[in-house]
This record gives sequence, structure tokens and C-alpha cells, in this order.
Amino acid sequence: MKTRAARLPQEIWVLVSASFVIALGFGVVAPALPQFARSFDVSVTAATVVISSFAFMRLVFAPMSGTLVQKLGERPVYITGLLIVALSTGACAFAQDYWQLLLFRSVGGIGSTMFTVSALGLLIRISPPDSRGRVSGLYATSFLMGSITGPIFGGALLQFGLRMPFIIYAVTLVVAAAVVFVSLRGSHLASPEKGEVVTPMTLAEGLRSPVYRAALGSNLAFGGVIFGVRVAMVPLFVVEALGREDSVAAYALAVFAVGNALILTFSGRLSDKYGRKPFVIAGLLVCGFGTIAIGFTENLVAFFVIAAITGAGSGLMSPSQQAAVADVVGSKARGGPVLAVFQMMSDVGGVVAPICAGLLAQNFSYSVAFAAMGSVVVLATVGWLLVPAKAVTAKAASSEPAH
Repeated sequence: MKTRAARLPQEIWVLVSASFVIALGFGVVAPALPQFARSFDVSVTAATVVISSFAFMRLVFAPMSGTLVQKLGERPVYITGLLIVALSTGACAFAQDYWQLLLFRSVGGIGSTMFTVSALGLLIRISPPDSRGRVSGLYATSFLMGSITGPIFGGALLQFGLRMPFIIYAVTLVVAAAVVFVSLRGSHLASPEKGEVVTPMTLAEGLRSPVYRAALGSNLAFGGVIFGVRVAMVPLFVVEALGREDSVAAYALAVFAVGNALILTFSGRLSDKYGRKPFVIAGLLVCGFGTIAIGFTENLVAFFVIAAITGAGSGLMSPSQQAAVADVVGSKARGGPVLAVFQMMSDVGGVVAPICAGLLAQNFSYSVAFAAMGSVVVLATVGWLLVPAKAVTAKAASSEPAH
């Protein structure tokens, strides 16, 4: 196993390190953002719109991000994206009303999709075919380790006010940009290929794959509920339904991340060996039923246990799904449109799901909101159940079919 680890390109470890720094800052902001929005005397729905606006701009700008990567290369687009998020996040700290916060947060979504698409393209292109699940797991684990420590720092920073976490996040993003700039400077993998013929993969070709079609559906549900609803609704649920202070909301997000990270340490490797499908289906079921159960918890201990289990489900599903998409694209093809649409599905969910959950919570209850959103995740298993088992095995991945 040590030999395989040594063969991973240096660029992967750079991206993994940067992912940790980015997640650290995101975790600092996550527990403060909904409450900061509410501090402008707006409704629960309006507070969730701040979360959705970020995802909406990611969605709208995703196709342009793919074009920029094609023309400029991954590294400059990645760095520029990080700096855009850093500046917009720093501006959030000085917002004087709700609409300013909404505007600044929306601009951050543009930079976010730039560095996300760049990183995903690089990871797929430079990862060994038989280690894609492992690499996806490493990348996701680094993000979650940042997510674990980030909310803890974020909860502590709340004693200095709701604006302080945004300043800290801006600084960490500048650090991440510096790490990528220095470490990948001169790397041929981080620059556009010169004199090398790269076969483009069209969206139509990707859609012919049952694996890709299933991944689109599961990423829609996963992005909307696990990323959007969790970040938007869990802090509000802890404060308004369970009657706890803001800092406890930060710990709730950290508990989810701990459960996620523990499973990520081995789920990616196992999917390389046994195939993607069983891990994706199991993860979706755990996440879906866990989300439903969260809305019916009445004490903090039960809430933390269920949050950790739901996080474990996310750890089962996430690296396997990303590795499955990487298998479809392959390392010898440039699948910009395929990757952009895959990412856009998560962002569509991130736009719609928090708003829907906010409306359900406001007009009915938090229990109804979490039950509805969890059911969406469970339904996403249908697409994967229809995928032939041979289409998502490690052997199929390593064959690298021509597109």
C-alpha cells in the first residue's frame, strides 16, 4: 500500500492540502452564516436564500468556468477562483444590510465554481485509473478534516461577533491560493497541454452511460440535501427547535463531519476493489433516513448520534460517486461539459432544496422539512439500482475505453 501511495503525483497532494485549508475556512463561516442573515431581521426562508444564492451563482457560471479552464489552464483559474471567494467573503464581514450580504455571498459562488471545476478536472486527469476511489477519498477527507476543525473554531469565534468568521475565512482562502501558486508553479499537469491531442468527451456521450445518468440524479439529491439543507437548516434547527446557543450549532456540523471522515478513510479504497454501486446506494440510504430522523429528535444527544451516522453515510457515497464519474470520463479524455453538468446538478439541488426546506419549516415544521428532504435522497437510489453491476467495477474503470 505504501508503494501505491508513493506513485500518486505531487499535484494530488497539493490539491488535497489546499482542500483542507478551504474547508477550514468554510467550516468557520458555516455556523455563523444563517444566524448572520437572521440578524438583519429577515425570515427563516430569507436566511436560507443566502445559502441558495451561492449555489445559484455556481450553477449559472459553471459552463463559463469550463471554458476558462480550456483557454487559460487549471492553475490560473483555480487561483483566481479562490481569490474571488476571498474578496467576496471579506466583503460579507462589512455588509450593512441583508441585500449586501446576499450580493457579496452570490459573487463568491462565481469563484467557487471556478476552483471546483479546475480541481475536479485535474484530479481526474492525473489520478491512476485503479486508484480513483482512493484519490477521491483523500480529497474528500482533507475537506472534511477542515470541516471538523472549522466549525469548532467558528463556534469559538462567535463570541467576537457574527462578522469575525468571514474575515478568518477570507484570510484562509488567500493562504490556499498562495499554496497552489507556489507548489504547482512550473508543473506540466497544471498547465494547458501543448502539442498533445486530447480527445474531447461531449455531454451526449456522457449521457449514454447509465453510471453517469445515475450520478446526475444522486448528485442532485446529495448536493441539495447534504450540502445545502444541512448547512442552511441544521444551525437554525439547533437554535430554534432545540433551543440551544449558536456555538452548539457549530458543534453539530462538526459531528457530521467526524462521522463522514471516519468512513472516508477506507470507503474510497474499497470502491476501487469492489465497485462503486454498492457504496453509493448504501450511502444514499443512510443519508436519506438519517436526514428524516434528524427532524424528529428532541434532545441533543440523539441529534448528535444521528448527525454522526448521517455523516458516515455521506462518507460511503461521496468518493464512490466521484470516482464513478471519473471512470466515465477517463484520464485520456477532456470531459469539460460532462464534469460541468455533474457539478451543476449539485448546485441545482443547493439552490432549490434549502428554499424548499425553509418554506416547509416556516409553514409546517422542521420535522416535515427534514422528512421531505430525506425522502428525496432515498429516491435517488432508484437510478443506481438500474445500473448494471459490471458498469461500476474497478476492472471496468481500468480499461479506459475510448470515447
